[in-house]
Amino acid sequence: MPIHYEVTSVTLDEIKDLVSDRAITGETMLINMGPQHPSTHGVLRLLLEIDGETIISCLPDVGFLHTGIEKSMEGKTYQQVEVMTDRIDYLNTVGNNLAYCLAVEKLVELDVPPRAQTIRVILAELQRIASHLIWLATQALDLAAQSVFLYCFRERELILDIFELVSGQRMMTTYIRPGGLWRELPPEFEDAVRSFIGMFPKRIQMYEDLLTKNPLFVDRTKGIGVISGEEAVRWGMTGPSLRGSGIDYDIRKVSPYSGYEEYDFDVPLGEYGDVFSRYIIRIQEMRESVRIIQQGLDKLPGGPIRSDNRKFVPPPRSDLGTSMEALIHHFKLWTEGYNAPEGAVYLPVSSPRGELGVYLESDGGPKPYRVHWRTPSYGNLQAMPILAKGHLVADLIAIIGSIDIVLGDIDR
Repeated sequence: MPIHYEVTSVTLDEIKDLVSDRAITGETMLINMGPQHPSTHGVLRLLLEIDGETIISCLPDVGFLHTGIEKSMEGKTYQQVEVMTDRIDYLNTVGNNLAYCLAVEKLVELDVPPRAQTIRVILAELQRIASHLIWLATQALDLAAQSVFLYCFRERELILDIFELVSGQRMMTTYIRPGGLWRELPPEFEDAVRSFIGMFPKRIQMYEDLLTKNPLFVDRTKGIGVISGEEAVRWGMTGPSLRGSGIDYDIRKVSPYSGYEEYDFDVPLGEYGDVFSRYIIRIQEMRESVRIIQQGLDKLPGGPIRSDNRKFVPPPRSDLGTSMEALIHHFKLWTEGYNAPEGAVYLPVSSPRGELGVYLESDGGPKPYRVHWRTPSYGNLQAMPILAKGHLVADLIAIIGSIDIVLGDIDR
């Protein structure tokens, strides 16, 4: 069950259930970390019980960034909702689009051409690399490794340039659409991606040269924030935070989507379940993403980039100036939307932070009756009481960074 405590509103008896008896008698101290502390990677409050500098308990308190985005989605048509998906996890915008579009396609039984499927995988893996680069940059900076921060942002810029090339936007792309993609790839796309994956493995090695055997980084990460595989599963962790504890679980392998079963890649696993293991997992995942992107480019098929099912997919833009029927159809889709059959679906994908799932329920109208997102940051944050207990306050900076939370992913 998610942990969500608001200490200022509980009674003394309830506080006794949350902290040790020593806090009640004054032998230990209760302090707040956040909700404005820079190392919480968002507006998060951590209630800490400390004995000197040792953490006795750590209780996350979320909700400061609550947007009501799920309820807002229920007031939009299925096409209008997609623009909002970019804003949930701002470091996985392409992945959010993909998860939502897959759910809509499952709900209305909409086909997706092979070319669009392959392009989706390429872009999703580029997004995974970009997200891991932000994680590595901020994690290194939190531990005083400033050079890595600058290098990671340098490489991320190249990926954002590719996103801008295909969609006109660097972050909030909304390029993936139900039934396929917004438009065909520009001619420069393949050369830009091949150039990036050609040089990137050397950059990954450079990050490792700076960090992996750096004695200061190793001292701050090895043996810190340890959680066993069994505990990680019990607390609902997913993604690199779960695989760092040795649990072999990746949606791309367990329940493949968008043709991931056709790609040859490994799922990196950690051994010790500590901050260092979660670091190594993400480093290795970036290498595996390069492998997937390379395979996608090599097999990229020709053909259309979106379904020809005109009940759910608007006509090509080129037809609007020559066909009155196409213009009317386009107008009705964007003003009235389309009716989805009654029913409910759940579709999970693998985001850079873990399992990202979309639950859609339809009552037969043009707007979803219920929208719910199963986000990985929310599940991973639950384990903070286990991860932080017994460590120093200074170690908490490395621990909270290692689970790679995004508060927009949590406060929905």
